[in-house]
Amino acid sequence: MSEGICEGRVAIVTGAGRGLGRGHALELARQGARVVVNDFGLELDGTPSADNPAHEVVAEIEAMGGDAVVSGDDVADWDGAGRMVQLAIDTWGRLDAVVNNAGVVRDRMFANASEDEWDIVMRVHLKGHFAPARHAAAHWRDRSKAGEEVDARIVNTTSGAGLMGSVGQSAYSAAKAGIAGLTLVQAAELGRYGVTANALAPSARTRMTEGPFAEMMAKPDDPDAFDAMAPENVSPLVAWLVSADSAGVTGRVFEAEGGKVSVADGWQHGTVIDNGARWHPADLGAAVRELLAHAPDPAPVYGAP
Repeated sequence: MSEGICEGRVAIVTGAGRGLGRGHALELARQGARVVVNDFGLELDGTPSADNPAHEVVAEIEAMGGDAVVSGDDVADWDGAGRMVQLAIDTWGRLDAVVNNAGVVRDRMFANASEDEWDIVMRVHLKGHFAPARHAAAHWRDRSKAGEEVDARIVNTTSGAGLMGSVGQSAYSAAKAGIAGLTLVQAAELGRYGVTANALAPSARTRMTEGPFAEMMAKPDDPDAFDAMAPENVSPLVAWLVSADSAGVTGRVFEAEGGKVSVADGWQHGTVIDNGARWHPADLGAAVRELLAHAPDPAPVYGAP
């Protein structure tokens, strides 16, 4: 393998057995990183897979001359997340990046959503982003306080559903919005230890998008045409964010689809009307309408009529 932009780096990729995570792990390996390929080995409905595909990804990386190891831990299990981080340190003596990618969906219109469906989506996405990064952050903080120079990365996975909302995906949208907010706090708090945190909102064909967005995600009829929805198209951005070249880029949310990449423009403080005193409720109608007249229209929710 020729030297790439992640040469010498060590990265964990969660949910790396299939789809986007598989693409990220393979691209990181191509770029010279050593990779902890984490996958719990579950189907989308939560049942165990017949064979954990993480082993296949490790075999692919080794076949190309790379270095990788399997982690079968649950990203949302506190001790399991700790073992994942320790595996990287014990295997290669260091950890430089955590790429949080693992996720599940339980699509349902909000009025029909169940407590169990809500809880599992929040657990896998939100706690599953928190736990591995939290263990890694403590490790990097300790290294920094010991006088070492740390140049580490957290790459989170949000979604257009989390940025814009998506009909039929209230739990998923809420969890992904939470991940975007978490990224901003991580960037603000961890910069002092040499850690950057960014998020990625990918659009690609995966097990989670094949159902609700099957037509939009379909492969082109022409086998020679660019397959814009192939998940591996998103992975070069992940590799760059993991690389040393991305130092100084933090607290950002990137959107990626096919050959397109953009920086999402998040919430900003808008125009202010100051009454100079406590508002009377009846007076607020005119004030709010004036504010709305000068505010941009919100981006439409995905799937809204």
